[in-house]
Amino acid sequence: MKQMTKKVAFLLANGFEDSEMKNPYDAMTENGTEAVIIGLERGASLSGKQGTITYTSHLAAHEAKASDYVAIVIPGGQSPAILRDNKSIIDFVREADSLGIPIAAICHGPQVLAAAGLTKGKTLTGYPGIAGELTQAGASFVDREVAEDGNLITSRKPEDEPAFIDAIIRRIGVAAY
Repeated sequence: MKQMTKKVAFLLANGFEDSEMKNPYDAMTENGTEAVIIGLERGASLSGKQGTITYTSHLAAHEAKASDYVAIVIPGGQSPAILRDNKSIIDFVREADSLGIPIAAICHGPQVLAAAGLTKGKTLTGYPGIAGELTQAGASFVDREVAEDGNLITSRKPEDEPAFIDAIIRRIGVAAY
């Protein structure tokens, strides 16, 4: 049987934190996974808030099936505030959670987890400015570079990216076909 390439979904909208997309994306592709950018529409040009990088979405959220992926990554910046208002994005994240697929969110990324109702009783981290929002959504907020609780992997900021990326790679290594 032919071994299938593992696919990692990146949920993205305009205004993402440049390095929080680029570094995990590059790390996933360097480790032999196929990185798929899922946005609000297929073929959209999406720019980082620092203006250093632009990506084109491969799929619209309503076209994507969570079961096709071994992990979901949600970069921070302003992108999560846009994504969390989209029903297809929320449905996709809930489907991934119900299947136990690792969902990794950094900086403002956990806002999508909160909008999807996945934070109750979970220990999470994120950008300090969203601590209140996560606590209101039932999470226990901790200030550390990575928090892992069940299938959720959360991280705070660009400086934490190496630990964040390591946690994702370790998790999908376990989830190998």
